[in-house]
Amino acid sequence: MTKIAILSDSHDNIKGLATALQEVRASGADVLLHCGDFCAPFIVEQLAQGFTGPIHAIFGNNDGDGRMLQTIANKYAHFNLYGIYTEITVANRQVALIHYPEPARRIAQSGQLDLVCYGHDHKKYHEEIGRCHLVNPGEIMGKGGTISWGLYDCDAHRYEERLIEA
Repeated sequence: MTKIAILSDSHDNIKGLATALQEVRASGADVLLHCGDFCAPFIVEQLAQGFTGPIHAIFGNNDGDGRMLQTIANKYAHFNLYGIYTEITVANRQVALIHYPEPARRIAQSGQLDLVCYGHDHKKYHEEIGRCHLVNPGEIMGKGGTISWGLYDCDAHRYEERLIEA
């Protein structure tokens, strides 16, 4: 059984990310996705050190020092930092990551993927479009008082949101 943890919009919340990573590890997640807006490069390091399985991540609109983010990600063999969009395969599931909601919806509507993940607006969202789960896990930032992330079960093709009081 393969599980994917989905995070987004960390915005330098070290404490919130530490709590989320603790829950991610406890959930038994095998793979971690991050949908952008780490902000500072130290968040990439915290992710890499806090989760030992494969990590797949993209840039958001607030990731200012892309070169340093990539340099730090490259220090960790299990951390894959792509550009602004990627498609990957996890446990025979086709998965896309993009930061913005509008193109995420169109990608999900294509019918080519099982899971499309995005962030940007910090709002938890889940919709099934055909056989595709369109997901915004919410924010690690905790600006709205709640930190949230998502867990996708590849075998059951099921998504659930996870909440943490900030």
